[in-house]
Amino acid sequence: MWQANCRRMHNLAEWISGTVMGGCVGRSRMDGQGSARGSTRSKKRGVRNEPLKKERPKWKSEYPMTEGQLRSKRDEFWDTAPAFDGRKEIWDALRAAALAMECNDLELAQAIVDGACITLPHGSLTESYDELGNRYQLPAYTLAPPVNLITETSSESKVSESSQKQSQASPCREEFQLRVRLSTGQDVRLTASMADSIAELKKQLEEQEDIGTARQRWFFSGKLLTDKTRLQDAKIQKDFVVQVIVNMNPPVITN
Repeated sequence: MWQANCRRMHNLAEWISGTVMGGCVGRSRMDGQGSARGSTRSKKRGVRNEPLKKERPKWKSEYPMTEGQLRSKRDEFWDTAPAFDGRKEIWDALRAAALAMECNDLELAQAIVDGACITLPHGSLTESYDELGNRYQLPAYTLAPPVNLITETSSESKVSESSQKQSQASPCREEFQLRVRLSTGQDVRLTASMADSIAELKKQLEEQEDIGTARQRWFFSGKLLTDKTRLQDAKIQKDFVVQVIVNMNPPVITN
């Protein structure tokens, strides 16, 4: 997995050097500010800029996670995050910098951050700002694998997979707050469990926000979720965001 990430990182870095970094450098030349660009930008927002630190966050997944599951979780974040907040070119730069950090290439990660005019108030990619003052936050799973990661090439992978299924059984019955983002721009929290179906959650949203079930269309990772689909079938976890398109003009039923 990590070798593949390194290859992806270099591809992203090449793209960024010709777009995001080039655009930022071009503006600095026009403004005649040179290397003082970063300090001026930070001072404007009242946020200091710290160099990247090589330390990465340590975290533990609620259940043992395979490399493939971690990759899917990350892809889901990077695919959906630019759609709601910030600028896509900055998200691309942060993604490339995160991959560079994971490949222990701190110098390249710093070059990507500097080239994209990104300010790091704490020297970490977990929180950053672009030159317009937009705030960007990266969850820990995008920057480092969990301490209980299952190595898929391990000889004990089959045993680990079996234990993982057992460990997932109990969380399916545990309730958590599911984040639902409506097409109106509103974020709603629903009480859900991994065993809940979309039809059940639609009814809960109707009771909570007075939005009829016939007016709701649920999407996750770009796919329409049917009423019979359960959260565990779509691999939707509590830290994911589900999009709901609200039909403002429901069909009129006549006798």
